[in-house]
This record gives sequence, C-alpha cells and structure tokens, in this order.
Amino acid sequence: MQNDRRTRKRKIGDAAEQAVADKLTRDGFKVICRNYDVHNVGELDLVMEKDRDIYVVEVRSRLNSGPYPSSLESVDYKKRRKIIRCTGYMLSHYGLTDRNVVFLIGQVTHNRVGLVQNVEIIPF
Repeated sequence: MQNDRRTRKRKIGDAAEQAVADKLTRDGFKVICRNYDVHNVGELDLVMEKDRDIYVVEVRSRLNSGPYPSSLESVDYKKRRKIIRCTGYMLSHYGLTDRNVVFLIGQVTHNRVGLVQNVEIIPF
C-alpha cells in the first residue's frame, strides 16, 4: 500500500514537472537539465535557458482543492537555501557561472486522479 501511494505520488510529480517543462518550452525556453542532484545538498527540478539567462524552476504540484499551503508558501527559507546552494554546483558543472540566474516556481494544480488542470509560473 505505501509503495503504491509513493508510486502514484511520483507519477503525479513527474506529470507536473513535464507540464511545466512543456509550458516553458512553448514559451521559448530550452531545457538544460532535469532533476540535477547534488548529494547532501539538494536537487533542482528543472534548469532552463532563454536569452542567455538561466532559469531554475522548483516544481510544486497541489490538488485543486483542499487545505494545503500554496506552492509559493511551500518553498520556505530552508528549501530556498538548498536550491541556491545546489544552483552554485550546477552552474560550475555546466560552465554557466557568468550567467544571470532567475528562480521560479512552477505551480501545478491537478485533480484527484492526477490530471494537470493548470500551470502557473511564479518568481520567488
């Protein structure tokens, strides 16, 4: 039961991440990497590029109703620090340290079966 729930949650998260990547790609962004992970530091969901700027996107998926905090509220100070630290590693890894970096939240709402209802991009 626990494994089924985790698998379902992961599928919803993957669909949300893909929906954000698709939206940004349609808007002229190019994917640099997905799920960039630094052991004991953190993970970046999406890293994209447009007009020589680098966009680090934290994807958050929420049910379209319920008593959940907003996606913006869920990226607290501690999470932001992890994202910023991990971004430093990623910029060095890809040789992008001379680029301007913009941090975004890809807020995705979905229904009870996990179908994406809305995608919103919010700066943080």
